[in-house]
Amino acid sequence: MARTFFVGGNFKMNGSKESITTIVNNINDSTIASNVEVVLCPPAPYLSLAVDLNKKSNVSIGAQNCYLKESGAFTGEISPLSIKDVGAQWVILGHSERRTIFNESDKFVADKVKFALDNGVKVILCIGESFEEKQAGETLNICKRELTPVIESVSKEDWENIVIAYEPIWAIGTGLAATAQDAQDIHSEIRSFIASQVGNEIAQSVRILYGGSANGKNAPEFKDKSDVDGFLVGGASLKPEFVSIINSRQ
Repeated sequence: MARTFFVGGNFKMNGSKESITTIVNNINDSTIASNVEVVLCPPAPYLSLAVDLNKKSNVSIGAQNCYLKESGAFTGEISPLSIKDVGAQWVILGHSERRTIFNESDKFVADKVKFALDNGVKVILCIGESFEEKQAGETLNICKRELTPVIESVSKEDWENIVIAYEPIWAIGTGLAATAQDAQDIHSEIRSFIASQVGNEIAQSVRILYGGSANGKNAPEFKDKSDVDGFLVGGASLKPEFVSIINSRQ
């Protein structure tokens, strides 16, 4: 089954009106492949700006987090309804920084995933292991553990609006990266696990991204890996080389 190449840009807590404008306009002014789906995820204060600036039909805007309520006394949180209201379509959930720094449990992440989907926001779901877990041979077990509450929470129909990002924690922001073959191997195992839980049709259609220090130089190395369907890019999404990553399958 053909899966559309997908590149997400997670700006994290970086940006200003000036820099977000520069990044989005650089993409507007660049030739990017028509057979790739791109999602830009700036900090929440700049979501509306990014939506207004974007001129590419295959580029969407996403948030970096949301809560599991429509509204109410939840100071500092963001509702999926607000994300939709400003014209954004996606949200990143389960990122390792949310899990480790803000102590979000697997079940809490799964509840947020389901609530976002139920309210019409598509989800980039992050999973991945620490260096210690990798050294202990626990990579797949960690991925299964983080996926299982989501699998238990969402419907089969929900899966068409979920993209999985395998982000080994040890490779985020460190300059280290899994080899293309390492990523292919774990992505294949993740896909097999999903097939065992919800069926092969869903497993073959869901996109699994690699998200550990992907950059303009190493992105083409993943080109022929059948289970690597794209990238969730951190620091490199703030730089002009992001366009090279978007076009790395051409």
